[in-house]
Amino acid sequence: MKTLTLQQGSPEWLGHRRTTRNASDASVMMGAFPTISRRELVKLRATGMEREHSDYVQRHILDRGHEVEPALRALAEKMVGDEFYPVTGLSDDGYLGASFDGVTLDEGAILEVKQPSAEKFELVERDEIPPQDYWQVVQQFAVCDSARVCIYVVGDGTEENTRYMRIPRERIEADIPKLIAGWRQFDADVAAYQPEPAAPPAAVGRAPDALPALSVVARGMVEHSNHLEFRERALAAIAAVNRDLQTDDDFATAELTVKAFKNGEDMLEATRQQILGQMADVNEVMRTIDEVQAELRRVRLDLDKLVTREKESRKAEIVLAGVDAVRQHYAAINATMGEHALQMPGTVQALIGSAIKGKRTIATIRDAVDSAVAQAKIDASQVAERVRACVAVLGEFAEHGHLFADRVQLCAVKAPEDLRNLAAARVAEHQQREAERMERERERIRKEEADRLARQQQAEADRIEREQRAAPAPAEAAQDPAPAVTIQTHTGPLQVSGTIQPPPAAPPVGQIKLGDINAWIAPLAITADGLAALGFRPVAAKGAAKLYAGEDFPRICGALAHLIAGAPARAAQKKAA
Repeated sequence: MKTLTLQQGSPEWLGHRRTTRNASDASVMMGAFPTISRRELVKLRATGMEREHSDYVQRHILDRGHEVEPALRALAEKMVGDEFYPVTGLSDDGYLGASFDGVTLDEGAILEVKQPSAEKFELVERDEIPPQDYWQVVQQFAVCDSARVCIYVVGDGTEENTRYMRIPRERIEADIPKLIAGWRQFDADVAAYQPEPAAPPAAVGRAPDALPALSVVARGMVEHSNHLEFRERALAAIAAVNRDLQTDDDFATAELTVKAFKNGEDMLEATRQQILGQMADVNEVMRTIDEVQAELRRVRLDLDKLVTREKESRKAEIVLAGVDAVRQHYAAINATMGEHALQMPGTVQALIGSAIKGKRTIATIRDAVDSAVAQAKIDASQVAERVRACVAVLGEFAEHGHLFADRVQLCAVKAPEDLRNLAAARVAEHQQREAERMERERERIRKEEADRLARQQQAEADRIEREQRAAPAPAEAAQDPAPAVTIQTHTGPLQVSGTIQPPPAAPPVGQIKLGDINAWIAPLAITADGLAALGFRPVAAKGAAKLYAGEDFPRICGALAHLIAGAPARAAQKKAA
């Protein structure tokens, strides 16, 4: 946490609060404060205006709170056995701010004090955080990330009227991302703010022009009556009724009109009974009364239905506009999500609709819908951030992308760390299967190579045996010149005159060392360079030892025999030269 050297209540501190996302505004921003709407906070932040408080609120709540704060802080210090210091701080990234009633020197504990109320006393005794203060506590933990506990105190500064509650960080930590998402949505709403028309005064309605008093004096006959004037004025008042209901004022006026017309009907009925009681010939008066009374009743009933119908229509329009705002927010998110596009929950309309339950005026309905819409946008943004984090996790395993054909479903339901663990397990399992497959393949190759060598050795043994059987008898060999023998080496065939007998035994299997060759041809010896000159090169090496193919040993012997057989001729040629 970054600590600011500002004295709480100073002009500098007040200026800082006007430009900071304050913890004291967090519950309003989240639509959880009972007396201030989120819509109002958006307007204040967008316009730079300041909230005005009544003298009562300033004197009995704000000023009184500052007065009892030191006493409550002392009681909290006594409870925890440590000192608290008032601090104004910012989160390490500078995004969130909080003015703490107290922080311990090691910043391991924070303090929040509130003035008493019966409701807060009851909640604290049940170890429940008052809803209007919950998000303020969440933000304080978000700003002071080293704090492990919040001491929440409600009281008037005396021990008998003070209640305490310890709030561990673990209790609220999961909501810190939701709080941050809420502020980001709030920033977007402030940036998009458009000034609204001036709010009309509180809707009080206007009763229609009073119906004229009907005066009838009858003594067996109508002696005096203003029924014609009454009829003209009454019908004019009825005709002037407004049926285009848009504002709270319109609805209030219509409701008063319904009541006034009902009173008019009752008055005419009473007049009817009065006239009938006079037993006079009052047909014309009765017709007037009947006409006006019937018209009053018709318009009253029609207007009453119109009020109900139009109010429900306005409610529906506001709710549907809210749902559409959430739908547009999802569309904006999905523009960057590709195959991981989010589906707007089907419950959004029901949740927004339920938010207006019990709201009587258009203004309160709009505020409730605005808060519900903001909450739905916050939830959507949080889901999008989680999905993006999951996509990034799978990007760490891009070389094994074929293992995640269900990546869309995984990103939709998994937390990033859970997905990382799952991905690592899949890759490890795949690598184990691949290692086993490669070992099986190597074993197959080794077996095939061994079989091939065995076949070659058997073929060589068969060839040697055939040559031995076809060789001439010794006597015949002495009489006839030896035929030319062809010996195959790595460098090509050599023509040798004379008889060369290959070793009768089968050639060695596998690889043989140079030392083995020298041991078998002792007392002769040969070097690796000598074998290379004869066309035989090592096939491998083991340390300093050179290894040769075992099946080449018969040909090595043949080449050596050829070399030795031709030695006298080469010596004679060299001597003659």
